[in-house]
Amino acid sequence: METPKRDFTELSMMSKSKWNEDELAYFQHALSQLLPYVNPEGLTILHEINREMYRRK
Repeated sequence: METPKRDFTELSMMSKSKWNEDELAYFQHALSQLLPYVNPEGLTILHEINREMYRRK
């Protein structure tokens, strides 16, 4: 898993369908690791990332 080139601030302004595979994987992993500390908005983002990853399979 490579560190994405675009930061989360930039990515949060666009649809998850425009994120590349590395970005999805990186932030899915990061948010999953922080899950006990994630607020409802972060949990929504994690769900959106998971849905997009599933859609691409």
